[in-house]
Amino acid sequence: MTLPKSTSILHEVRTAENSAAYLLPKLQSMKDVNPKLTLLDVGAGSGTISVSFAKLIPDGHVTGVDLNPNILPRAQAAAETAGVKNIEFQQGSVYKLPFGDETFDITFCHQVLIHIGTPWDALREMLRVTKRGGIVAAREGDYETECVWPELPELSKFHRLMAGLMSAGGGDPKAGRQLLSWALKAGGEPSQITLSYSTSSYNTPTERKTCSQGLCVPLRGGSLRERALKFGLGTENDLEEMAKAWEEWAERDDASLAMLQGEILVQK
Repeated sequence: MTLPKSTSILHEVRTAENSAAYLLPKLQSMKDVNPKLTLLDVGAGSGTISVSFAKLIPDGHVTGVDLNPNILPRAQAAAETAGVKNIEFQQGSVYKLPFGDETFDITFCHQVLIHIGTPWDALREMLRVTKRGGIVAAREGDYETECVWPELPELSKFHRLMAGLMSAGGGDPKAGRQLLSWALKAGGEPSQITLSYSTSSYNTPTERKTCSQGLCVPLRGGSLRERALKFGLGTENDLEEMAKAWEEWAERDDASLAMLQGEILVQK
């Protein structure tokens, strides 16, 4: 099956290797003991991270859930394109996961908590469905640490737009630095929590092109544009100027972008 055209290019370059490297050593050690691991990917979206996890645990099973049922066919298409069989997708909310207590060995989310109002409740629910001795893992961005060069004025406006959209939707753009606090509030034991930080970056010509395309599409006709106009965070002209600035940025040899990512492992 051919994967249909996407408006979320940046989401679909995500894999376990580039978005969950902090989890992979623990996953490998758990797989050595139990090859039939069960893993839940919360907020799986179009499924590319879920599919890469399924490849890493071929004798195990991956379940992906997302609040938006319309994205699930795309996730299933990604699995079929990759020839992955040990995976399934279904609709579900991180606040009320449709699974019994202690169902999964690993429960994972990526860039989900940054968008929601009470992330500690989400982590508590993720802990509920995780087996005793299992792992809850999360990686979240921190928009206040974003650094971009050159500092084009329209890109600064875009930064403020994204932070404003997260806040307007009930999220917190400074999620990455708060993961430890949220995990403790969710009931995690301090001695069982591992906190780390890494960076996401777009520095090569290919990476810059991917980043630019992934931002220009929603600025010109996606949900990002709709929400920006709805919340009064930019005019149509503002959004077009931002898109043009990202195109200019992508063509510059001296352009780069990076952001700090908070990462947490909570052993139950």
